[in-house]
Amino acid sequence: MSLLVRDRTALVVVDVQEGFRPYAAFAGVAGACAKLVQGARILELPALVSEQYPKGLGHTAPEVGLEHEPRIEKTVFSAVRADGFDLHGRGQAIVCGIEAHVCVSQTVHDLLDRGVEVHVPADAVGSRHEEDYQRGLERMERAGAIVSTVEAVLFELLERAGTPEFKAVQKLIL
Repeated sequence: MSLLVRDRTALVVVDVQEGFRPYAAFAGVAGACAKLVQGARILELPALVSEQYPKGLGHTAPEVGLEHEPRIEKTVFSAVRADGFDLHGRGQAIVCGIEAHVCVSQTVHDLLDRGVEVHVPADAVGSRHEEDYQRGLERMERAGAIVSTVEAVLFELLERAGTPEFKAVQKLIL
């Protein structure tokens, strides 16, 4: 496993949708995903957003702040198995979203099976129940995913301070 590298990394945002808004973790996860989406724009990483059955669960929450990021509608749990999923040849992925033990976990496992190095910021994933969240993170980590935080991921991608990108990302974190 290696450090994240900008030209090798893509962001995958999984199912941060209106239907999950009642979850206690929702606001924190949506806010953390928004930081990652904004960071991906600053660092020019491709970002991909999945939506699980949007007719029933609604679309991605507005606070995630999507603009031109492609959205993939799916009924399969793993975003990797959905039509239109494309990491643009990237060998590393940052995966965030809801639910840690279902769609996020299955997406992570499928990426790992395809040889992609996966980083999961623990503060940018959530589940309805704390036990499911904890077990989901543990299972992903045991499978080979690197569990860290939004701040750790963004600063790892930056590599150094003193750049315009650093200043822009620092504003997201503070």
